[in-house]
Amino acid sequence: MRAAAILGLGCSAKNLKPFQADASAHEKINWRIGLPVAADQADIVLLFGGDGTIHRHLSQVVKLALPVLVVPTGSGNDFARALGLRGVRDSLVAWQRFCAGEKNVRTIDLGVIHALEGAAKDAATDVQGGSLLHETFRSPLGAGHFFCSVAGVGLDAEVSRRANALPRWLRGHGGYALTLAPTIFRFAPVSMKILAPAEDGGWATRSDQPTTLAAFANTAVYGGGMKIAPRAQMDDGQLDVCVIGGVGPFKLACMFPTVYIGRHLRIREVEYFQAARVRVETETPIDIYADGEYVCRTPVEVTAQRGALRVVVHP
Repeated sequence: MRAAAILGLGCSAKNLKPFQADASAHEKINWRIGLPVAADQADIVLLFGGDGTIHRHLSQVVKLALPVLVVPTGSGNDFARALGLRGVRDSLVAWQRFCAGEKNVRTIDLGVIHALEGAAKDAATDVQGGSLLHETFRSPLGAGHFFCSVAGVGLDAEVSRRANALPRWLRGHGGYALTLAPTIFRFAPVSMKILAPAEDGGWATRSDQPTTLAAFANTAVYGGGMKIAPRAQMDDGQLDVCVIGGVGPFKLACMFPTVYIGRHLRIREVEYFQAARVRVETETPIDIYADGEYVCRTPVEVTAQRGALRVVVHP
């Protein structure tokens, strides 16, 4: 068998040794360390790192179409947890089972973000004061940007930006939560419109209001354990969309502890729905982050790409 290893920030050949030693009990493994790697040079890819490392390599591993084993060694490891891999030991068990011929490979979806050229609004207005009835978006730019866990705009993006400036060790020990607390009291809701496909093939407005946060989830958890999308599944071809409307900072501070157990869906200002694709428009361009990494600015189209990635999971 042939294996390729991608070593993220802070990793070295030392991290690979347990996997090389244990696999030798089953068969000889020919290893290839680092990129680039071609699809005909490996049978599996081991990716050592956290959510950010996975995010940066997604387009490459999608093209390879090989099974990917995530080894959680980063400051944020929410995607690995979604696969049942809560630590290096779990990944080692999954690796041993894979080498032994067990079928612990699962095909999952990925999210894709397309930056739009702009929103060309028509001149139609309602009779009560000028709100636009229709919008047509120009074509997306480029092939899109993959994400594995959750994309967010609004408060989430601002928290991610601030958290990324923290020392790596602090990011891995509650950095998101530590950054969230002060950001809540500085962040103002933004005017945001979210559209989803309509039955007639066009677009229907699902949310049009001052918005604190909008999250587009492929997995249930992000931000170090926040269950923002408790109903999300990685293989249903759908994004779970969670929109938190404009709420004051004190109510928001009281609300966020409920996100860790998924009870925020009961709150009146929270809207939750599923869609295969959505479009997001704001009055002025604002940042969108995914897997804790900056992607682009609004307007965007976010879609679920079904069966995009094969992953080795905990048995």
